[in-house]
Amino acid sequence: MDDLSQAKAAARKAAFARRSAAKSPERDAAAITNLLETVLPHKGSALSGYLPIRTEVDPVPVMAAMAAWGPVCVPVIKSKGHPLEFHRWEPGCAMKDGGFGTFIPATAEVVVPQVLIVPLVAFSQDGGRLGYGGGFYDRTLEGLRARGKVFAIGYAFAAQKAVDIPLEPTDQPLDAIVTDEGVLHLSGNGPRSLA
Repeated sequence: MDDLSQAKAAARKAAFARRSAAKSPERDAAAITNLLETVLPHKGSALSGYLPIRTEVDPVPVMAAMAAWGPVCVPVIKSKGHPLEFHRWEPGCAMKDGGFGTFIPATAEVVVPQVLIVPLVAFSQDGGRLGYGGGFYDRTLEGLRARGKVFAIGYAFAAQKAVDIPLEPTDQPLDAIVTDEGVLHLSGNGPRSLA
């Protein structure tokens, strides 16, 4: 394992511990409120969310609310080393095992998202994102951005913030980060503090 891989593994381990300690119904509720405020201006746009695993902050209530205005989808891993595909999701739709501890819609209706709620392990003040290590979101965001404008929102607990995240040139930055403590807007006028 090279130095960068070791640094990322150590950063993930520390972030998983912080995320697990932060998980609570009160923090989930605060994050949901902040996420809804962030995505509402994009209603009608195709929105990608995710179904939480482990101790991830839960975006499902926001996804359910946004489904009234436009298509909502969830990520599907098609194969290692490739971008994600997104399948339409609706509250109560039939689901099946998607691998990696995830569930995906039983019917595979492909949607191309314009706004993405992106899960993460850790984030930095400048929009850096540390994921699970497969590079799926980095490849996906790179491909989507090559086709047009997308808005990528990192979604996490504030406790997942790290001072220094080991990044590679292929790591895709986020446009905003939403936590239980506020919203960090990174596109447009530059970074603003979580508040």
